[in-house]
Amino acid sequence: MHFLGTIDILFVILYLVIIGGVSVWSIRKKRGTPSDYFLANRNLGWWVIGASILASNVGSEHIVGLAGTGATSGLVMGHYEMHSWVVLVLGWVFVPFYMRSMVYTMPEFLERRFNAQSRRLLSIIQLLSYVIAKASVTIFAGALVFNSFLGVDFWTGAIILVVITGIYTILGGLHTVMYTEAIQAFVLLLGSAVLLFIGLDKVGGWSGLMNSVPKEKLNMFPPLSDPDFPWLGITFAAPIVGIWYWCTDQHIVQRCLAGRDERQARRGTIFAAYLKLLPFFIFLVPGLIAAALHAQGKLNLEVNDEAFPTLVKALMPVGLRGLLAGGLLAALMSSLASVYNACSTLFTMDIYQKMKPEANGKELVKVGRIATGVVVLLGMAWIPLMSRISGTLYQYLQSVQSYLAPPIAAVFLLGVFFKRINGTGALTGMVVGFILGIIKLTLELFQNDLTGILHSFATINFLYFCILLFLFSIALMVVVSLLTPKPDEEQIRGLTFATTVAEDRAASRASWNKWDVILSLIVVAIVISVFVYFSPLGVAG
Repeated sequence: MHFLGTIDILFVILYLVIIGGVSVWSIRKKRGTPSDYFLANRNLGWWVIGASILASNVGSEHIVGLAGTGATSGLVMGHYEMHSWVVLVLGWVFVPFYMRSMVYTMPEFLERRFNAQSRRLLSIIQLLSYVIAKASVTIFAGALVFNSFLGVDFWTGAIILVVITGIYTILGGLHTVMYTEAIQAFVLLLGSAVLLFIGLDKVGGWSGLMNSVPKEKLNMFPPLSDPDFPWLGITFAAPIVGIWYWCTDQHIVQRCLAGRDERQARRGTIFAAYLKLLPFFIFLVPGLIAAALHAQGKLNLEVNDEAFPTLVKALMPVGLRGLLAGGLLAALMSSLASVYNACSTLFTMDIYQKMKPEANGKELVKVGRIATGVVVLLGMAWIPLMSRISGTLYQYLQSVQSYLAPPIAAVFLLGVFFKRINGTGALTGMVVGFILGIIKLTLELFQNDLTGILHSFATINFLYFCILLFLFSIALMVVVSLLTPKPDEEQIRGLTFATTVAEDRAASRASWNKWDVILSLIVVAIVISVFVYFSPLGVAG
């Protein structure tokens, strides 16, 4: 049964009314052109970009999954939440190339840099990743939230989630999505921060939590003998997934592409980097609190993936539960909305427009709306298979991403840093890497039915597999490129560091000042401090 009181429900209704009002305002402002529908007419400022980036990243799967993995495995998965420095890489390294190229999508950038085949392949890979690692996970976690908070049947909750979010996304496009996300980000952070402080009070403050949690759960760098998260694997695999997710994935980068200029886009990433520091503390640490209270007999934690809603039931007073419910609704709606819009943009601009180049703007917007619905239905169809992968929800998410990310991260990094990489090398590395990743994912789904070499391959640690696939993809791309003709200098002009003209470099330099640098360095210092604190040199020692 649900546990929200009248005041809580009023909070939720007020939140939905505000989101509805912002949606109507945003929809009335839109012009109905592809540029407006898919990129908000490229006219957004840094604060909207930054808040939207965080809201796109932090969905209900983060809240449910992070707290669950915190209760089970401790803070080791926090490596993925300390990716503020990777968000800075997006702003300082990749944004100048993306903004100058004036592309709608990441696959379109690959076509500019390499060839049309690379664009088509990346479009397919990204759409597939949205089905199995974004839409399905977000709907699954959102339905758990509906069930825990409101007592709504799992699949009923999933359908409600899909329909409500789909309405304003389909009607308003990216403009509506980003403005509602900006509001949702702050609602989410505020509600979760309240739970964190109440939870810390129950366990005796920060020192009480550190003293009541086993040292191994505080260690972000487990020994090499750890079967799940050896320090060598987590230290190098997490950044590979991070480069893919934050610097090359459509639903994140699309927020920067909607910026009015390079300065606004970069400052948006700096703002997002600061916001990204928070999930580690307000989502992952509550998992530790739940585990500590459970060990003390103060909390009955039956299922780890329900650590967050269980804490809310046990600790939050009536009234504040509504704030948390609003935050959870904000998370699942914002995350799913960003997936919706990214899918429609990818399919429409990279696949449909290529098949039908004469299509007008009105037709492209219509096709984008239809594509959204199809991807969501596929995501719901994938949910039953998720249970075959062991571990918590968040671990499932990171393991799947570890199989899809390496070749894409490799092709973008080499694409901007190594001008000798050509279309043949890029396409070969992506195809082979993608096939290997899908084989690993498929075999892992059915590992209990396998024996011999197939079972050995299926059970390779997902972190080590990620690193090996990344290195293999780089080597393959370099070797094939060196054995085939070099790319045309005119085609790659301005798309790599070596071929950027002086005029573009000067314009990029003029888009930032010393405060942008100082604020970025502060983020890096905070990330390093967290890593040291939760290591054998700090509280885990």
